[in-house]
Amino acid sequence: MYPETTLKAIEHAVFVLSEGGILLYPADTIWGIGCDATNKAGITRIQEIKGRSTDKSMIVLVHDIEQLYKVAASVHPRIDTLLHYHERPLTVIYPAATKSYSHLASKDGTIGIRVVKAGFCHELLSIYGKPLVSTSANLSGEPSPSRFGSVSTNIISSVDYVLPAFTEKDITGTPSVIARYDENGELDFLRL
Repeated sequence: MYPETTLKAIEHAVFVLSEGGILLYPADTIWGIGCDATNKAGITRIQEIKGRSTDKSMIVLVHDIEQLYKVAASVHPRIDTLLHYHERPLTVIYPAATKSYSHLASKDGTIGIRVVKAGFCHELLSIYGKPLVSTSANLSGEPSPSRFGSVSTNIISSVDYVLPAFTEKDITGTPSVIARYDENGELDFLRL
């Protein structure tokens, strides 16, 4: 169980998300910028904050396998096993998004999704109850922030709510592993 200060921070973050706002928060990997994954205006605003091309897709963070099936239209039957045994945070590129999340698909129709297994971000997703869109909390072309102290003041001043730095204790400090299933159903690791 989390201390009251952490639970209050999550409660406020959930309120901001439900009002269409943008968070600066510790994902399970690094610091990220995110909003409700169905909030198209928020997604556009995140791209503007980062100075990022709208052609570059963002990943979706989900709380569990059930949410994964709401976002990905096609899921490999062995994904449960892969996610259960893989120790590091793992973003999987799925061949297609469901209709509700098709606005997040890349040009080739694929969508990157990570099931967050533990820590502060898992708790936030659990309490919010909906997927979040996520991208690293840096200006386009700059290094990704592994700790709060390396997040740019431009980013901090552009979001609606900044989670307190003490919430970062569970992050790995490194980007996730990225993998995709190829046409033969074999896992292809794109980033280790």
